[in-house]
Amino acid sequence: MLRLALLLLGVLTLIGLVWHIGPSRILDAATVLGPASLLVILLPSLLMYVLEALGWRITLGRHASSVTFWRLFAIRTAGEVVNMTTPTAYVGGEPLKAYLLKRRGVPMVDGLASVVIAKTTMTIAEVLFILLGIAIAFGVLGASGSSHMPVLATTLSVGVLLVATAAFVAIQRRGLFTSLLAALRRCRIRIRFLEVREDKLQALDRTILEFYTRDQRAFFLSTGTFFFGWLAEALEVYAILYYLGPPADLLTAFAIGALSAFIKGGTFFIPGSLGAQDGGNLLLLVVFGYTELTGITFALVRRLRELVWIGIGLLCLAALGGRKRLAQAGDVKEI
Repeated sequence: MLRLALLLLGVLTLIGLVWHIGPSRILDAATVLGPASLLVILLPSLLMYVLEALGWRITLGRHASSVTFWRLFAIRTAGEVVNMTTPTAYVGGEPLKAYLLKRRGVPMVDGLASVVIAKTTMTIAEVLFILLGIAIAFGVLGASGSSHMPVLATTLSVGVLLVATAAFVAIQRRGLFTSLLAALRRCRIRIRFLEVREDKLQALDRTILEFYTRDQRAFFLSTGTFFFGWLAEALEVYAILYYLGPPADLLTAFAIGALSAFIKGGTFFIPGSLGAQDGGNLLLLVVFGYTELTGITFALVRRLRELVWIGIGLLCLAALGGRKRLAQAGDVKEI
């Protein structure tokens, strides 16, 4: 019920922003984007998806050869569309990815371990991307002024995120799922689904720990690959502002891309970050000297890109088995 209320609030917020600035003005601003420019704007997101699939592939270790790269790309895209379109805080598609890997001969435990590790390395790369973007933003915006306050607030928030990420990695090294079971038992909470699968959850923890202790090179390589994927986000910002005008320099595009990623990640509890992401992007561009009109048009163009990838993801999901596979993945009976 709460997520439904947040979704409704997000829709109303987005409608209010569009109405405040003027639908006709936004439409006029968007007319500069023809088919060729839209294709150019979509290319960085394609690069980002390719690099993210590659970053995940690295965590598969010896099982990477069991799945072709483009099959893995399709599996990841199908999982991401579930993350983007269901009220699961961007994690609902992860079991689906592991299930679809199992159909290609990757054991469920190893598939789930790769999903957890890839999510971790992707988050570490995102935090590094945001921190670097904040440093650049301070340089771009200058050392003083009211525009500094949003960046400072973001810095403090990312500091908390950095600590939380480090703690999450530490817990994984101790045993993520067995630690969860132990914590529940200390609270005298018994979840039968987890209790009857304790042996397999322990095996999953061992697989994750083995990766961190024996495959440190793969850990850093996966993190670096995901970081380059985040850089593609900055490239998208540069492309959009190049056509909407005035064009941004690469450093400004980097800073906007990083802070925009933080806004999206910080509003994960709202389905699709609807309204919050759009309003945040608008305010972000205003801080960097753009007009409200450019800010809302920028936000809507990025929404258009998301819709394109949702469509591609649904096609991948249908090709890989569709709703039946999603329901089976949700049960995760193989664990």
